[in-house]
Amino acid sequence: PAQQFIMIVNDELVETLAGTTGKLTMSPRPPTVVLLAGLQGTGKTTHAGKLARHLKRQGLQPLLVGADLQRLAAVDQLRPLAQRIDVPFFSAGSDPVDVATRSLDEAARLGRNIVIVDTAGRLQIDADLMDELSAIRDAVQPQNTLLVIDVMTGQEAVNVAEAFHRTVPLDGVILTKIDGDARGGAALSVKEVVGKPILFVGTGEKLEDFEPFHPDRMASRILGMGDVLSLIEKAE
Repeated sequence: PAQQFIMIVNDELVETLAGTTGKLTMSPRPPTVVLLAGLQGTGKTTHAGKLARHLKRQGLQPLLVGADLQRLAAVDQLRPLAQRIDVPFFSAGSDPVDVATRSLDEAARLGRNIVIVDTAGRLQIDADLMDELSAIRDAVQPQNTLLVIDVMTGQEAVNVAEAFHRTVPLDGVILTKIDGDARGGAALSVKEVVGKPILFVGTGEKLEDFEPFHPDRMASRILGMGDVLSLIEKAE
């Protein structure tokens, strides 16, 4: 009976977490625009690089865009990341909306079919952050607005997701620092609150520590059965 009960709970968790596994909405007319949003310290800039590497390995041609002009180090952090994965980088001027808009022309010039825009984060949600994000979204009309969330913040992650989703309707979520979270209950809460799929997860600090989200694996983690499938894949 105990095993039967766990199986039922596991199936329900998978059902609750289910969504599109690592699938972005592609624009019928390139480029496809991916807008990354999130608070400071969630690993947003690093995950812009990780996402670009992942998409490049799938045969797409990404362009990384540094529109986080609040934090001086953000552009300096993203540029070398782009170089490391051999992906072009664009950032110019001091107006993030202008940078994001001009990046579409740059993508057309370079023949790039996907644009990943890294936006500014703040230490907490404020009106300036949301206004800037809304202005960038209106300017570039992204097919994918993804929220980058640190699962280690627990319940706070849920509040953040709710606040962002109210201002800038989200299309999906990227969970970071999933390797350090013993259970991953934040994933369940965020998915329930936002009602949008968790698309990708950051599983470590390296650029390759990034994978599509698998509901069944997260269900296993929440139930404390360990992420056996990811372990097997690593071993392979």
